[in-house]
Amino acid sequence: MTDDQSGNGQIPVSPNNPCPFLRALVANGYVAGHIVPLPKIATTIEKASGETGANQTKVWLETYGVALIANGLNPLRQLQSAMTGAVLDELRNGPLDKHGAGSRILGVDAHVHEGEIDRLATFGKDRPDGAGGVERGLNAKEIAIYMAANIKRAEDSNSGRWYYPILMKGEWPVLLNIMGKGEGDERYLSVDEVRTLFVERRFPDRIIARLPSPPGS
Repeated sequence: MTDDQSGNGQIPVSPNNPCPFLRALVANGYVAGHIVPLPKIATTIEKASGETGANQTKVWLETYGVALIANGLNPLRQLQSAMTGAVLDELRNGPLDKHGAGSRILGVDAHVHEGEIDRLATFGKDRPDGAGGVERGLNAKEIAIYMAANIKRAEDSNSGRWYYPILMKGEWPVLLNIMGKGEGDERYLSVDEVRTLFVERRFPDRIIARLPSPPGS
């Protein structure tokens, strides 16, 4: 089964790919939906980040490392990933899956629970959007509070694990680095852009401008 929004000109995405950023990359043709070579994933995320110099290299290496273990921690599985690529439609229930201990925005059937996006918004505040208006967003401190609340919610339902906070450091904080607006402590992640990423599987124009055109576009 796939989450099919092909009516919007997008490529269907498997519900077994639970990462919203990867889902948007697949839906818009930047990477394939099944097996993707690790350097391809790392380079695509690197370009999306907009980083340069040493930070650019850091993004590439960190992304490669995460993709290497995404389908399994077994050394043979990692060797296979290094040789052929990550299998993006087999990430569900893998080492990076928190089994409901995260945001719970995306269900296992790829259904988006917009009430959870509304919950995310309660952890942020209204901020100048740089265009004369305001929008709801979360900075790094507010994202940390949000993630801690998610962990507490999971613990209350006996679904938490000791390593989940470690996994979370590679999710919302990374999304803030890539899609955030502003600088320093005031850099924030727009809730409206999060909604668009999850629901419509689309990136902001500034992210699209950093990425090479998808093949065949």
